[in-house]
Amino acid sequence: MSLPHAILTALLEKPSSGLELTRRFDRSIGYFWSATHQQIYRELGKLEKSGLIRALPSDTPTRGQRKEYEVLPAGREELARWVSVPEDPRALRDPLPLRLRAAGVVGLGDLVAELRRHRRLHGEQLAEYREIERRDAARDRGTERDRVQRVVLRAGIDIETFWVTWLDDAIAELAQDAT
Repeated sequence: MSLPHAILTALLEKPSSGLELTRRFDRSIGYFWSATHQQIYRELGKLEKSGLIRALPSDTPTRGQRKEYEVLPAGREELARWVSVPEDPRALRDPLPLRLRAAGVVGLGDLVAELRRHRRLHGEQLAEYREIERRDAARDRGTERDRVQRVVLRAGIDIETFWVTWLDDAIAELAQDAT
């Protein structure tokens, strides 16, 4: 996934300023695609320059004021094109399994403590996703957008469930060697 497409998606959901986009990334899109404040603003400039988005007209001068952006037809077409392009799955690039493999040749050291820390963090993320799922179930309207968001949320839940289970197994297997 690319940042420009994440921004186009967010702006099609709701026209927003750069600050609002940053907050929305922190609350939703950021669960699976993160971006810094600077990256978002830089990308907004590129998208505007390429004619995919525009700043909404304002009654007040924009100098020093926040600009809200909306997606132009060309931006919608680009996002639709990107959605329909086949793409092969990508390998997981989390460094923890690689660090664990390296520990196989240099020794575990304090890595079991790190596995426990990761287990706690993934458990917290899983609990957060499940709370979102519980909250959203009460307002589910059955629209296509609701169904798509539910599918994406299920992916997050399943990924975190994988990590929690894998880490529980890894800790159980390796903790005896760390003592």
